[in-house]
Amino acid sequence: PIVTFGSLITEGTTLSRRGQHHKALGCFNNALKLREGDKQCLITRSKCFLKLGDTENSLKDAEASLQKDKAFTEGLYQKAETLYTMGDFEFALVFYHRGRRLRPDQHKFQLGINKAEEAIMNCIGNPASVKLENKEELGFVSRQAESRKTNQKLQTKPTKDQKATKKKQRVKNPKTERELLGPLYDDKIFLEKLLKDEDLMQTSMRQGGKVEDLVLDGISYLNQRRDFWQQQKPIYARVYERRLLQQRRIGDGKRKPAEVARSIAKDMEDIELMLARGSAEESCRKAERVLKNIQGRAEDEVPNKSELIGNLHSCIGNAQVEMGQMEAALRSYRRDLDCARQNALPDSVSRALDNIGRVYARTSRFQQAINTWEKRIPMAKSSLEKACLFHDIGRCYLELGEAERAQDCGEKSLESADEEGDVEWQLHATVLVAQAQVKLKDYRSAILNFERALEKAKLVPDQAAQNTIIVALDKVSKSYIKQLSKGGKEATVPSQKDRDSSRGNAKAKLKDRGREEGEQRMGNQDEKTKEEAKNDTKPTKNNKLKKDREREKGQQDTGIQDEKPKEKTRNDTENTKNKSEKDREREEGEQDTGNQDEEPEEEAGNDTE
Repeated sequence: PIVTFGSLITEGTTLSRRGQHHKALGCFNNALKLREGDKQCLITRSKCFLKLGDTENSLKDAEASLQKDKAFTEGLYQKAETLYTMGDFEFALVFYHRGRRLRPDQHKFQLGINKAEEAIMNCIGNPASVKLENKEELGFVSRQAESRKTNQKLQTKPTKDQKATKKKQRVKNPKTERELLGPLYDDKIFLEKLLKDEDLMQTSMRQGGKVEDLVLDGISYLNQRRDFWQQQKPIYARVYERRLLQQRRIGDGKRKPAEVARSIAKDMEDIELMLARGSAEESCRKAERVLKNIQGRAEDEVPNKSELIGNLHSCIGNAQVEMGQMEAALRSYRRDLDCARQNALPDSVSRALDNIGRVYARTSRFQQAINTWEKRIPMAKSSLEKACLFHDIGRCYLELGEAERAQDCGEKSLESADEEGDVEWQLHATVLVAQAQVKLKDYRSAILNFERALEKAKLVPDQAAQNTIIVALDKVSKSYIKQLSKGGKEATVPSQKDRDSSRGNAKAKLKDRGREEGEQRMGNQDEKTKEEAKNDTKPTKNNKLKKDREREKGQQDTGIQDEKPKEKTRNDTENTKNKSEKDREREEGEQDTGNQDEEPEEEAGNDTE
């Protein structure tokens, strides 16, 4: 494959970021063969040498990048960093200053100046702390003696090897070495123990080389770091820093109450900010530290000490709730409640009761949550607070299956929200009432309340709430249709007030129905009597016709008797028979009229019954 300069630089940079510095050096060397003297490639290779601890080659590459361009800022910075790592803090400070003059916008040069000056001050000490005193004038003889001593010192200068041995023998005390290396001291002890295992040291690795070489490289690197840190910040400088910190702490302890109050207020803001960002553990730790600090101070130093302690217990409980530690949070909230009751702080008592109730609700102890929140109702200062309380209590009743109480609490919450004019809590309360009515199977009222809640959700506006209410409306509508198809009437279970009113309405309706049915029956009876009277008149007319016919027959009979006297006896017998028949017919007609008069009386009696 064709290898280009850019591809080699990219590959070397990637390997260096992964920590594979030896492979990265190979890529940089090949790149410099293609383009000799490239400034950027020399700088990247110098950084790689520096990470491997080869400060000499790193310095050579940095100086080579500055041969053609003395104002190359990257080369100046890399040379300063290499000199600082080598312990030449003064020369490093010089090149940091040069780079800042050329590029004052780059903050890294200012950081380099600061750390170089700090290292120099640690090495030579603070000049302000040094006081030169000249008690007596030096005579001529003493001056000559001092000049001789200086000449002897100059003649006996140590060689490089002697300096190196001195540097190696510089740290002999293990306590000092532990303090310089810190946690790396244990690693060095482990590597030194491995050197004693000869069999392990002679084993070879897959990548080539022996284990002994690897262990020796690690020990030499730790020794270099130790020497550098000793030169950068000697032990006396570290002791001086400790003294300064102790003095600052003592000074903080003697601060004025106003300063203490400001610092505590800032700490409280930081605690709340950490919790809002989602770092509950850090918030809890800081709150515990501030709590210990306040408890260790006198009441004169910390204004409102008891109130602050309660607030910190509440903050710790909030952080524990976010971490899911419900029982620990409950203990913290109870401490807050005890502190508030002991110091007669009603606002703190209300806050603690609210937090305790929420923990009970989140752990499904709904009856305990109700009992806790009911204690807080008299402490509510606004209608909005009452609306929130009644809503939460109603939710707990709904979870316990007591739908009637949940509906009552929802109605109270809605009244408080209406007084405050808060649309959002009107929405929550209306939804609670509708859900309770669904449990009570009062689907018609539930549909009306869900429709009102949908209107409130449009005013807020809350699209998620609208979608949820629409789904609930569909379900309730289907249940209402099934109820109507089964019974034809609404199967509702009203509350106690609704039951009393419904009973009164039912009695009035029964009375009205009784009156209407009585009037209808009386009207039917009148119609029946009229019809029966007509029927009664019909037989009387028939009787009259029969009489007329009998009279005509009698006249004919008399004429026949005059013409035919012989037949008188027959006619007399016939007349007597006719008279007897007439009497019988009259008696039957009277009986019929009597029966007809009795029938309407019996029907009227049955109707009244």
